[in-house]
Amino acid sequence: MSRSVLPLPGGRRSPAGLRVLITGASGTIGRELGARLTAAGATVVGLDLAPSGEEAFEVIGCDVTDDASVAAGVGKALASLGGLDILVNNAGIGGPAPAELAPGAEVRRQLEINLLGTWRVTAACVDALVESRGRVVMVASRMAVMQLPLAAAYGASKRAMVAYADALRLELATHVDVTCVYPSAVRSPIHDSTKAAGLSLEGMSTYESLDGVVDAILLACLARRARRDVTTTRKGAVEFFLSRHLPALTDRIVARTLAARTATGAFDAAELAAGVVRRHRGRA
Repeated sequence: MSRSVLPLPGGRRSPAGLRVLITGASGTIGRELGARLTAAGATVVGLDLAPSGEEAFEVIGCDVTDDASVAAGVGKALASLGGLDILVNNAGIGGPAPAELAPGAEVRRQLEINLLGTWRVTAACVDALVESRGRVVMVASRMAVMQLPLAAAYGASKRAMVAYADALRLELATHVDVTCVYPSAVRSPIHDSTKAAGLSLEGMSTYESLDGVVDAILLACLARRARRDVTTTRKGAVEFFLSRHLPALTDRIVARTLAARTATGAFDAAELAAGVVRRHRGRA
């Protein structure tokens, strides 16, 4: 059975006494989320490929792309927590991956971590979550509903992650809640490989504050009545609505932004964007 959790004003539960598992716990978002939950009285354990040892909570080394590593890591985490009330699937990576090019190692890496890693960890936690009538929080992305060019693997993996969440929500609806959170971008090392390839999303995506994104994830974790979808800013809420209900309009907005960025020469040095640059200049 789940531990007693006191309600807070504003429709939120107290974190005190909650048992929380966070993947990608040593990264920018996971580390801050875990620290805030720990400070508020939750018992937090993290999973990460490379724990730094400087986190404010226990982090277990775990490779979410490996079945045996996930089984061992989750088993150790659940033993340490004594059960599980909230799973936060936060682990994820990005990288350059134009849709026009054949999928290679970079595409497979993103799908393996963002989609299949989430699936592996969640499956390993299902029994504990059913027992506690717990909650799964998926840290998705605005790109799950509003795709940006030159980053097809990330958007595809996050959209598939949301589809997985939808199936999970239906299967576990009698016992477990599932919420998806849709941040835009937070300045972190996840964007380094894209920038190095000359495909920076500067001008294509709006950076958000780390505090705002963590606030939204906390809402997803602690709302007394679970929410299906949580956006992180007012602008994000508008983009989410337009992408779901007026996708053709969203496509036109993104296409105009891409054309403007290409016209400034922003992608001229990027080999992976050569096709985009050539086609846009051929229209002149």
